Amino acid sequence: MIRPVIRPRRLRATPALRRLAAETRVHPAELVLPMFVREGVDAPVPIASMPGVVQHTLDSLRAALVEAAEAGIGGVMLFGIPERKDAIGSGATDEHGILNVATRAAVAEVGDALVVQTDLCLDEFTDHGHCGVLDADGRVDNDASLERYREMALAQAAAGSAILGLSGMMDGQVAAVREALDDAGHGDTAILAYAAKYASAFYGPFREAVQSSLRGDRRTYQLDAANRREGLREVELDIAEGADVVMVKPAMSYLDVLADTAAMSTVPVWAYQISGEYAMIVAAAQNGWIDRDAAMLESVLGIRRAGADAVLTYFAVELARSLAR
Repeated sequence: MIRPVIRPRRLRATPALRRLAAETRVHPAELVLPMFVREGVDAPVPIASMPGVVQHTLDSLRAALVEAAEAGIGGVMLFGIPERKDAIGSGATDEHGILNVATRAAVAEVGDALVVQTDLCLDEFTDHGHCGVLDADGRVDNDASLERYREMALAQAAAGSAILGLSGMMDGQVAAVREALDDAGHGDTAILAYAAKYASAFYGPFREAVQSSLRGDRRTYQLDAANRREGLREVELDIAEGADVVMVKPAMSYLDVLADTAAMSTVPVWAYQISGEYAMIVAAAQNGWIDRDAAMLESVLGIRRAGADAVLTYFAVELARSLAR
């Protein structure tokens, strides 16, 4: 009997074979574009550390939303940048505040074509830059922050946000917001829990993007980069509290946590390819060190392969157009 020759390379021989045998794919509908909207500017403001990304005006936001819808991506995540900040982030709950105004504009423009989502966190709105309110000793007060999150949730739901992205990492935030939404008749508003959100050096460009006022760090409430099991514990708690979707953030440095989460989660699992991850690829490509298109696709494929059902990425529209070619 002749022993058959095992040649896995047979399925790699041509582009058509590789495409047919691919185990993981990226579809535009699985991509979500984070977008920044700034109050008090009359033209888009480029973000130096994130080439190609801007702080939008309301008018440029509308145009970019139409482009995103035409590209076929799944949704957008809106972040607001107010002109004025204070200790409790008053602008976050003001119906005339930039994020709530932008949300209404986005829903009116593309609400039937894209899932309009909003960041539910205080860091963009507080003069101290933390994700919650501070106590008399300058520490983040978990329970007082939850009260502000409840108020933010009602304001964002009233503005038309379909999914609230709870990114503050306060204990009990999902349960608090779910209760507030349900009691106010917003039972159909979904919650995306940033369940395993790690303290990361790769957030740097984002701090520029939202003009963060933070001094110090957020290590008392974001997860320690050394801890894998703790990430799963946070995911389990958020699912138990009623999260509709859970997220791992950042993505590329935490693919093990993402894979663990995908293996156990009973709800959809998303991941956020954050500002520093985007900036590294763009900078290397601008220097001619890597191929931008290939690295963009490979990075998102890796996140999908690790188990993400959808990916938040600043490449969303660019990648969607590339996939359509």
